[in-house]
Amino acid sequence: MSGVCPMGMGGDAAADARPQGPRTAYAGAPPYADYVGLGELLSLQHPRTEEPTEVSFLIASQVMELLFALLKHEWTVARDLLADDEVVEASRVLRRSVRQTDVLVNSWDLLATLTPAEFGAFREALGEASGFQSHLYRELEFLLGLKREAAVRPYAGVPAVHAELEAALHAPSLYDAALGALHRRGLPVPAAKLTADRTRPYEADPDVERAWAEVYATGTKHADLRDLGEALTDLSERWTRWRERHLAATLRALGNRPGTGGSSGAEWLERTVRDRVFPDLWTMRTAVI
Repeated sequence: MSGVCPMGMGGDAAADARPQGPRTAYAGAPPYADYVGLGELLSLQHPRTEEPTEVSFLIASQVMELLFALLKHEWTVARDLLADDEVVEASRVLRRSVRQTDVLVNSWDLLATLTPAEFGAFREALGEASGFQSHLYRELEFLLGLKREAAVRPYAGVPAVHAELEAALHAPSLYDAALGALHRRGLPVPAAKLTADRTRPYEADPDVERAWAEVYATGTKHADLRDLGEALTDLSERWTRWRERHLAATLRALGNRPGTGGSSGAEWLERTVRDRVFPDLWTMRTAVI
């Protein structure tokens, strides 16, 4: 019997089956850098001091801003899907965003070892700059139902950003859209809750709590809405973790000194940790049998 492969292939077949590595030659630059805007991205780091840890602080802040932009996109998509009663797809998007929020929470690890002396070495160069001045962060809060008209005022001198925040302030939140989906399904969400002033923070409501309790207590009748409730609860939990990590990072680097943005620092952050988003999804669990 000859040594020829039965399918007519010679000894080169094994070589052809070997894994092939990436290309190593291009007519111009490899396209990856152009796709991600690598040149522009790496040109955005301009530390103001010679303190080595300022680079870590700066890049960590920029990473957080990119993640804010991603979450704004995902939560807006989910909200619009809920408005169209696409509950299953909205929940899928929200579950994906939970993973992304985990990355945001863990981004505090980039600053976990920053000591008071290291932060103090470049803090003065920050002036009054503070992460809480991020307009993307404000938009995330608005999407979560944490609405405050006063939060828009600092951006009056930036007309485009101010208009964007004004629109977000008046738009339905992610939770507004979820409650609308429950109401259209025949669950006892008060109509007044759906027409409330969108510029005010969401407040817990016993009727909404009962509506969610019914969703969770009816087995598979509202399985898609229960999955939505769990995705929203996951997001609420991650948001609390984000605030806790922010508080811990502040205490490590600043102690109880005032924040750069004029707040009382850790004392003010500690108060925000206690406020949960989507509160009815937490309180209703006591009522579910």
